[in-house]
Amino acid sequence: MILMGLFRECRRSLKKLQPRKERTTHLRRATAADIPSVIALERDVPDLVHWSEQIYQAAFQPGAAERHLWVIEDGGQLRAFLMARFNGAECELENLVVANQHRRRGLACRLLHALIATARERNLKRILLEVRESNQAARALYEQVGFQENGRRNAYYSDPPEDGILFALTLNCTSADALNR
Repeated sequence: MILMGLFRECRRSLKKLQPRKERTTHLRRATAADIPSVIALERDVPDLVHWSEQIYQAAFQPGAAERHLWVIEDGGQLRAFLMARFNGAECELENLVVANQHRRRGLACRLLHALIATARERNLKRILLEVRESNQAARALYEQVGFQENGRRNAYYSDPPEDGILFALTLNCTSADALNR
C-alpha cells in the first residue's frame, strides 16, 4: 500500500518535469465536406452501430432535424467526432467516436464540453444519450462529466444483442458542474 502511494507520487513528479506538449488538435463544427472522413473513422471502430452516408448528409440539409456535428483534427486528420440532435428543450447525443489510437487523450471530453456549452447557450434543460451496457469506458466518461444513469432499453442493440443504458445530464443556470468536471 505504501509502495503504491510512493509510486503514484513519483509518477506525478515525473510528469511535472516533462515538458508539456503543445496541443495540435483543433475542435470545430463540421461541414458536409467532412462526411467521408467521419464515415471512414466510424468504420475503423468495429463495435459501433454504423450510420449510412445519407444520415450524415441529412445533418446539412435545410429543413431537416437540427443536428450539430463537431470534429477534432490533428495534423489535418480526423481523430474524433460528435453528432447531436437538438429538439425543443432537449438535446440527444447520437454518436461520439474517437479513433482507437487516440483514445484516453481527452478528445471525447473536449467534444462533450463543446456540446454542453452549446446546450447551455441555448438554455436547454437536458442532454440525453444511450450507450451499450458493455461499454464501460464510455459509461465512466459520461458519469465523470455529470451524466446520470436513468433507464434501460432492453435488447436495444443488435449484433451482438445488448441492452442500451440511458443517461441524462440535467442543465440549469445555477450550476456549472458539468463544465467544471
